Amino acid sequence: MTERAKKYSAIITAVERFLPEKVLDNFDLEKIVATSNEWILERTGIRERRILEDEPTSFMAVEVARKILERRQLDPAEIDLIIVATITPDMFFPSTACLVQHRIGATNAWGYDLAAACSGFVYAVVAGAQFIENGAHRKVLVIGADKMSAITDYTDRNTCILFGDGAGGVLLERSDDPEAGLVDFEFHADGSGAECLNMKGGGSLHPASHETVDQRLHYVYQEGRSVFKFAVARMTEVSASLLERNGLTGEDLKLFVPHQANLRIIGAAAQRMKLPPEKVMINIEKYANTTAGTIPIALSEGCDQGRLEEGDLMMMAGVGGGYTWGSALFRWVK
Repeated sequence: MTERAKKYSAIITAVERFLPEKVLDNFDLEKIVATSNEWILERTGIRERRILEDEPTSFMAVEVARKILERRQLDPAEIDLIIVATITPDMFFPSTACLVQHRIGATNAWGYDLAAACSGFVYAVVAGAQFIENGAHRKVLVIGADKMSAITDYTDRNTCILFGDGAGGVLLERSDDPEAGLVDFEFHADGSGAECLNMKGGGSLHPASHETVDQRLHYVYQEGRSVFKFAVARMTEVSASLLERNGLTGEDLKLFVPHQANLRIIGAAAQRMKLPPEKVMINIEKYANTTAGTIPIALSEGCDQGRLEEGDLMMMAGVGGGYTWGSALFRWVK
């Protein structure tokens, strides 16, 4: 277990999600690029994805925040901190978290964005938990939201099949129960993988210009085979490692909520931990890869399906650009 001083436990008290109405299925993509429903399904497990029209990422994040506040019957002024995990912010600055703070009326909250791509939500929820555990805050709103359609090249059949839009989030609150909430976590990063998964245009390295637009540098770039191999290995390792470090096995887990990037990656991790299908949350076929949104969306669906009860152990895990990867273990509180 990670050694860390903590005055309180950080528990998840509400989970919500938002998915746009528009559906883009594999048959729609057949009309855009040289691909097929069968090819996409076989390699990824994806059937369709959602697309947000005419609104930015903050729109989805605000919807999630409002749903959480409604579920907990909270005054927005009670929120202390807002963390938004995203790689598709409305703007470079101000942060999307600040936009959410203003639009929901969280007048006493501060906030920031966290960019760790597909690991973003796991990073963010653990970061938020630290403010709860050390006694600084009582209520922290953590949201994962990405409008991947805004940075997806729909002429590139290798990447456009993978991504969708969506958001999810949780409310973290303080508990005096030392056994509840965040139990442990394990995080890693390896910047040598930056060339394999990135969006080069628009930053200080390649400022926006006619040349960067012409070279299509403002879209996701991915070396598919390298990323796949890395993700399979690291998702499996970090999930198994966290269990082993805490003297647990797959039998002790009630629910595993992995990042939804590829069905084969999820399958490899589940197999390593010897998890039966009923313990693995999978919804990639409906929503594809919503980057920072996948884990909280899947967790929200799992809760609605009654897959977590008081005292159950739940693990979330993700691998993303950077490279970044990590896992977090929670003991559930109803």
